[in-house]
Amino acid sequence: MVARSELRRILRLFHPYRGRLAVVGLLVGLSSLVGLASPFMLRAVLDDALPHGRTGLLTLLALGMVAVAALTAVFGVWQTYMSTAVGQEVMHDLRTAVYARLQSMPLAFFTATRTGEVQSRIANDIGGMQSTVTSTATSLIANFTSVFAAVIAMFALDWRLTLVSLAMLPLFVWISRRVGSERRRITGARQQQLASMSAIVEESLSVSGILLGRTMGRSPALVDDFAHESRGLVDLEIRANMAGRWRQSTIGIVMAAMPAVVYWVAGLTSAAGTPLVSIGTLVAFTTLQAGLLRPAVMLLSTGVEVQSSLALFTRIFEYLDLRPDIAEPAQPVALPARAPGAVRFDHVSFGYDADRKVLRDIDIIVPAGTSLAIVGETGSGKTTLGYLAARLYDVTAGRVTIDGIDVRDLSFADLAATVGVVSQETYLFHASVADNLRFAHPDATDADLHAAARAAQIHDHIMSLPDGYDTLVGERGYRFSGGEKQRLAVARAILRNPPVLILDEATSALDTRTEREVQAAIDALAVGRTTITIAHRLSTIRDADQIIVLDRGRVAERGTHEELLSRKGFYADLLVRDTAPVAA
Repeated sequence: MVARSELRRILRLFHPYRGRLAVVGLLVGLSSLVGLASPFMLRAVLDDALPHGRTGLLTLLALGMVAVAALTAVFGVWQTYMSTAVGQEVMHDLRTAVYARLQSMPLAFFTATRTGEVQSRIANDIGGMQSTVTSTATSLIANFTSVFAAVIAMFALDWRLTLVSLAMLPLFVWISRRVGSERRRITGARQQQLASMSAIVEESLSVSGILLGRTMGRSPALVDDFAHESRGLVDLEIRANMAGRWRQSTIGIVMAAMPAVVYWVAGLTSAAGTPLVSIGTLVAFTTLQAGLLRPAVMLLSTGVEVQSSLALFTRIFEYLDLRPDIAEPAQPVALPARAPGAVRFDHVSFGYDADRKVLRDIDIIVPAGTSLAIVGETGSGKTTLGYLAARLYDVTAGRVTIDGIDVRDLSFADLAATVGVVSQETYLFHASVADNLRFAHPDATDADLHAAARAAQIHDHIMSLPDGYDTLVGERGYRFSGGEKQRLAVARAILRNPPVLILDEATSALDTRTEREVQAAIDALAVGRTTITIAHRLSTIRDADQIIVLDRGRVAERGTHEELLSRKGFYADLLVRDTAPVAA
């Protein structure tokens, strides 16, 4: 039942291209019908033209055979092009659908899933089904049509020999189904092994992975781990290729013996003085029999391939069936063109699961254009609270509003245009500086880029590079220092120009001098915006309009820097630890 439901789902992938598939079917049918003429012309040559010396008929029959071969070739090329085009369109649809679904998944999905696993689904699984998608439909139509037409023609020649030829087909179908089921199981295991290898490659051969492996002296161990996974893949590949090979060889032997059986039966009847068929009919029949056996074997092989590829489709459908926890509203509420940016955490609670609450009854008002700083011990929920405003997670109780509108009622586009995030770890693509900046604003002019970079105090450094704004930043931006990457992130946020800005410990990993430089860029960015700063170093948030101290997911204190310091509570203790000198 599962296989049938999956097959129906696979067939639905081809539904948008049913018109072109109909043309392919027509071409296949025409090719099969035209090809059937050759055995009958051969019989006429052997039984009529040659014995009676009819050279004119012989010439026409010879020209007819050549014409049949030419037409079959033309139909074959045309159908191959159209079926390949349809298959590639289906592959494109699958890749795009999987990528789009993954783009809609919440942040929690990616924190729990290895990047290599995701890459393997798109590259290895979809890539592995290419031959099935591009050629299976045509192969099924062509071979089924050929088998059907050959059986009809064989019955027309001699029904007795036809029944002898078809007697073993049910056994062959049963063997092929068994082989297909076995290969499907092996294919699933093989794709999982490929995913594990992709994860190892992605993690250990990234810049960070190489640095960690080299500095920890673990490079030989990583090679051993990869070799172990690769050896497992070798075993699975051998098993996949050898699964049912002896049983299928039996099919080939029996099918090859069938023409010999026909000759043997015909010979016995001739020796008995009652020839079953004429020589021409016998040759024509065995020619048709070959035309039956070849597509029959290919049909069985195609069935095996389809069953094997079901494991790939199952893995792809698993991703397509994922349901995002964070969904765009069916009827989103529109924000004003330039929203003021007042933020409210209205009795917000949040937990990654039902048994683990991270935030409890948080109630905070951040007026438009003011600044809020969130401080607390590691694990107190600071980053999570900030991410709720950007709707990277959804609250489990209460609501987060911007200008009185629940963020869950905003379209993703409006929310992204309203809330900007600058995090501690700046992600840069392996592209030029200009391309990385334009990721925030694709239509930005060069003048816009320069203005944003100047505001972020990074323009002069970019211009000092050999290729200026066309300089490649390298894998994950490793050609730039931490402070330079952070200033590029600030410039990117300036280009985005959001009314609400979330700064997630944007300077905590920087040295004091670089921190001052980046903080100056951030201060320029924060002017006129509602700013929520998740702070590790308390020196950066002294001037915040209000400061919230979180303790185990609850608001322990709130006020200005001076007010909190005078209370000598949580905030004062954090400040003492933050400014205490490090023991030598």
